[in-house]
Amino acid sequence: MHTHKIALTLVAWLMTMSLHAQDKPIFSGGFESNLNFFIRDSLIGAADIPQYDRELTGGEAWLNLNMAYNGFTIGGRFDLFNNSNLLNPTGSYTGQGIGIWYIRKSVGNLDLQAGHIYDQIGSGIIFRSFEQRPLLIDNALYGVHGKYHLNDNWSIKAFTGMQRFLFSEHSGIIKGASLEGFHTFGEPGAGAVNVAPGIGIVNRTLSDEAVGRLVDKLRFYRPEDVVIPQYNTYAMTAYNTLTWKWLTWYVEAAYKTPEVFLDPMAERTTVGGETVEGRLVRDAGSVIYNSIGIAAGKLGMSIEAKRTENFNMRADPNLERLDGLINYLPPMNRQNSYRLTARYAPAVQDLSELAFQFDASYKVNKKLSVHGNFSNITTLDGDQLYREIYVDATYKQKRKWQLTVGAQRQEYNQEVYEIKPEVPIVRTVVPFADFLYRITRKKSIRFETQYMDTREDFGRWLFGLVEYGIAPKWIFEASIMYNFEPNEDRIDAVFDENGNLPALVYPTLGAVYIHKANRYSLRYVKQVEGIVCTGGICRLEPAFSGFKFQVTSVF
Repeated sequence: MHTHKIALTLVAWLMTMSLHAQDKPIFSGGFESNLNFFIRDSLIGAADIPQYDRELTGGEAWLNLNMAYNGFTIGGRFDLFNNSNLLNPTGSYTGQGIGIWYIRKSVGNLDLQAGHIYDQIGSGIIFRSFEQRPLLIDNALYGVHGKYHLNDNWSIKAFTGMQRFLFSEHSGIIKGASLEGFHTFGEPGAGAVNVAPGIGIVNRTLSDEAVGRLVDKLRFYRPEDVVIPQYNTYAMTAYNTLTWKWLTWYVEAAYKTPEVFLDPMAERTTVGGETVEGRLVRDAGSVIYNSIGIAAGKLGMSIEAKRTENFNMRADPNLERLDGLINYLPPMNRQNSYRLTARYAPAVQDLSELAFQFDASYKVNKKLSVHGNFSNITTLDGDQLYREIYVDATYKQKRKWQLTVGAQRQEYNQEVYEIKPEVPIVRTVVPFADFLYRITRKKSIRFETQYMDTREDFGRWLFGLVEYGIAPKWIFEASIMYNFEPNEDRIDAVFDENGNLPALVYPTLGAVYIHKANRYSLRYVKQVEGIVCTGGICRLEPAFSGFKFQVTSVF
């Protein structure tokens, strides 16, 4: 029976039962839709994909519906993709159907769930099933899940299933279990030490088809490059959160048994004698992650460190990019929000990464606060991948106005993060300012300006934004991004017909209307090629030109 038939059968069963009961079911849900209108602009590179050449429109929609009745919770989501570029930014995908469904029930101390499951073990290093719509990541586990509460402080859970991919599943079986608890040393109160330990294990068993595809690839390797695939891989982890007064300390260590995976930087020699990059290798993997947080009066600090080696975990080793990710590795850089400070964001490296991050904020007085961040990411061999120094200061004049000023310094290895060979490391300096003025209790205006100084990649940038808000319903915005000293070596594809380099201007005009639980957004956008990241998971997005219309609703 197909997924959508199972979901519809469950909904019909529960709704039929509710008609014969005194208690009424409780419904909740949400709706989200994106509609893009594509306007070809070859000067900025917004061309030569199906949407610009012939389709002209594309979009996605998701409708969630949940129902609670008589101790049961049942839910489902309808997904729709029409000429969508989420799956492949340079391609087009169309499909629709039941994206997920689930049913939950608690029986005494036992919580049961079947269908599509979102969960994780620890911080997600060995297993995390989650959704990130901007990147079209939805790797829910399609199977069963059980959690037993041993007492008020300790629980054990287990699950098994296959990983979801659009309207089907990746081959291979994923199984896992964990034990988690909580204990207090000393008398409960400010001086007590609290610990929340846990251990977990995950097993992935490949299908015959997946192993067969690996063998087919290895047939073309020289004997010295050949590795032996195996069906089963195991990953184990141990973790703990300790809290005491102003201190929070989280530590996790994980190990993965040897398995075959693709190393895109490893060289191999083909049968014909040609040397190419990218080779299947077989090795064990490990991750050590440590995070310390301090909140002491006016001072707040966090220190993070992570060492990652060969921790590529997928439902199928034949998959690449963002497909088939079983686990989640915490990012080790500041999650920037300003347009130019967020232009170069490092994707987490699962094969070789040694990362450190320090973040601190201090409230000088009621009006002034300062904040700083430093992050450094290298390979295990010491090759520089990313470095950022960030500082800002915010001054608040009662409830009338607020000013934030700051600067960022970055080093970004574009060759690794964007797979662009023989390009230099991008070095940037980005000063910025953000000013918010409250005209009345309901009306406000915000100005934002940024400048990027860099000689690499596309060259120097200016960015300006004006945002006008009328609470609680309206937000209007206008922004412009201007490449005023373009680097001819990086953008030779956008010269005009006379051989001149035109001014590259990227404007945005938009309005947002909010009515109760509904939000409507319409924007005209010209956007430069760049990296889109969510929680350290990134992909390269091509340039965009056109209109974006979005609707979100919660009910």
